[in-house]
Amino acid sequence: MKRSQYLFLSLICLGLVAFAVILQRVGYQGVSFLPCPLCILQRVGYMGIAVACVMAASFRPLRKLFHALAILVAGYGVAIAGHHVWLLSHPGTSCGIDPLELWINQFQVVHGLPSLFKADGLCSAQLPAILGLQVPEWSLVWFSTLLIVLLATFFKKSR
Repeated sequence: MKRSQYLFLSLICLGLVAFAVILQRVGYQGVSFLPCPLCILQRVGYMGIAVACVMAASFRPLRKLFHALAILVAGYGVAIAGHHVWLLSHPGTSCGIDPLELWINQFQVVHGLPSLFKADGLCSAQLPAILGLQVPEWSLVWFSTLLIVLLATFFKKSR
C-alpha cells in the first residue's frame, strides 16, 4: 500500500470514532447512545488500526510489521463487533450490568478521557437504527471491510 492509503485508512477509523462520540454527545432521533463495554472495546480497535496505519505510513522499513498489526487489530474488531451483534439478537443472555464495564472503567485512560472511553450503556440496549442497521452492525461492516482491504493489500508488492 502507499503511504497515502495508510493515512486514508487512519482517517476513516478516526472518523468512525468521532461519529461514535457525536452519537454519544448529541444523540440521534432524541436518543443518546451511551457506550457499553463492547462499544469501548470497538473504539480501541479503531484507534489501534489508525495508529498501526500511521506507523506503517511513517516507517517504511517496518511497514509490513505495522500492516500485519493492523490486520490483527481488525480481526479483533470483527470478533468484538460480531459478539456485540450476536448479543443484540439474543437480548436474554445479557444480565444488565456487565462485569466488563467495571474492568474497563478502572483504567487510567478512562479517567483521563472519560468522554471517549467510559462505558455507561448496556450492551443489549436496542437503540434507533441508522440507515437500517444498529451501530454494532455498522461497526461489524466497517471492521470487516477494513480487514478485507488490509488482507488484500498485505501481499501486494509496493512500488
